[in-house]
Amino acid sequence: MKALQFSVSVPQYIALKTLGRLARRAYYDSPLATVHLVEVPEPGLLSPDWVKLKTLVCGFCGSDLNLILLRDSPMASPFTSFPCTLGHEFSGEVVEVGGNVTGVAVGDIVTAVPTLSCVTRGIDPPCHSCRIGKPGNCENFAGGNLAPGMFTGICRDVGGGFAPYLVAHKSQVLRLSEGMMPEEGAMIEPLAAALQTVLDNRPQEDDEHVLVIGGGVIGNLIVQSIRALGIKCAISVSEPSPFHGDLASKAGANHVIEDGDTLGHAIEATGARRFKPMLGGDVLMGGFSRIYDTVASRETIDAGLRSLRTGGVLSVVGISRDVMSDPTPLWLKLQTIKGAYCYGYTEVDGARRHVFEVAMDMVAHGKVDVASMVTHRFALDDYRKMIEVNLSKSRHQAVKTVVTY
Repeated sequence: MKALQFSVSVPQYIALKTLGRLARRAYYDSPLATVHLVEVPEPGLLSPDWVKLKTLVCGFCGSDLNLILLRDSPMASPFTSFPCTLGHEFSGEVVEVGGNVTGVAVGDIVTAVPTLSCVTRGIDPPCHSCRIGKPGNCENFAGGNLAPGMFTGICRDVGGGFAPYLVAHKSQVLRLSEGMMPEEGAMIEPLAAALQTVLDNRPQEDDEHVLVIGGGVIGNLIVQSIRALGIKCAISVSEPSPFHGDLASKAGANHVIEDGDTLGHAIEATGARRFKPMLGGDVLMGGFSRIYDTVASRETIDAGLRSLRTGGVLSVVGISRDVMSDPTPLWLKLQTIKGAYCYGYTEVDGARRHVFEVAMDMVAHGKVDVASMVTHRFALDDYRKMIEVNLSKSRHQAVKTVVTY
């Protein structure tokens, strides 16, 4: 079968970092490309605890694009193994079940939590992170009976959804709610990531004013998650694209910042006061109570800290590197920078549930709209065109792009 695989070596990495400055296309369409469509064997069950899926839909994530363009820090490389078949946002039809599998049967339409944590890797007792309900931050991503990999799609042994078939551990698989479409099933993963971000940095008062930096898929879903949780706080979204800004407004944002003037808008929206240092950019006293930065560049984090009020919390949702410039606001205003990554378990109405399940309920009950966010569909053979659309989303008026089978 055909599969979209990623692989990179150190010499290739160095060469692309130079060549890529001149021609970005080299990363995905050249002899040095990090991704190729290759022929691989159809996967079989890894043990009686696994199921085999026929892929229906697989979403292309911003993290896939960062990986292909080598934008990630090499620090995470011990927890990835090559070559790997990409794709961690997917839905599929169960075509085979192992002897130890219960709860799903052949013919069921499912999605899967892509995390490759202790239980998936056959590790017992589980690590500290898994024990406290945060398997997305497992301490054994490079251990157990699987090759290194934080999640399905970046592990040599567990291919992702950019292939017609894949396998998943029984602990990962969740049947879609009745009436839910496969494209909605593929959107549960990004919704769960956004929802976990909000749950970990949840506005406590309706009179808070929060800022979401970036109005793309995750930024939009953060806005929708806040509203789905019944939180009435004011939400500003910083997004230069009028197309994506309009979608953020429809999702529940009160204000959209199109000119990038985060500090100026914070003054207008929250009554913060501006102070001018001897050198460098201005800093505010007062400002936003919480910021969710889905871009996580040096510029956005710097502006975020300067416009975050005393005791405020900034969630770093985007994946970037070399982002800290001047940490003065951090200590001056007793701020917290919180990492945001993946998903785990949370308490809902006194019961312990995985955030994936909560996300599916939100979609099933119409509290979150993910179906309309799928704007572009591609065949796997057209992966280069899909990458190019993702490199110019505003021009193509794209939100979520997917491969369908």
